[in-house]
Amino acid sequence: LVEWVSGGFDAERWMMHFMAAFFLVFSFFKLLDLKGFADSYSSYDIIARKWRGWGYIYAFIELGLGLAYLTHFFPAVTNIITLVVMTVSLIGVIQAVSSRKTIRCACLGAVFNLPMSTVTIIEDGLMIAMSAYMLLA
Repeated sequence: LVEWVSGGFDAERWMMHFMAAFFLVFSFFKLLDLKGFADSYSSYDIIARKWRGWGYIYAFIELGLGLAYLTHFFPAVTNIITLVVMTVSLIGVIQAVSSRKTIRCACLGAVFNLPMSTVTIIEDGLMIAMSAYMLLA
């Protein structure tokens, strides 16, 4: 919709708006039950397993990234942070999916009881790919 109003398609602008929406929506659901999210996230994230506080901070990092993408705040720094944070997240997700155990995905917080799946790998991978593309473009 933003691209249509802008009068032409710009891939980077589209990615920034897509990522803004993604991070804002996902952080909203995490913040609805922050403790529940942190509990679920600590079951598979490589940092949250060792340091429980990371689960609490992570939701606010997503909120900050969403706002940064929305306002185009230091795009290079925003993309580097996204690349690092989502790569670390992806490692835990791949480990969880590879274990073939039924693990509750914390991607939409504790509000929804969704199983961890390859969809989560695709979501994280897409965020990594888009942030890398914008860094290299």
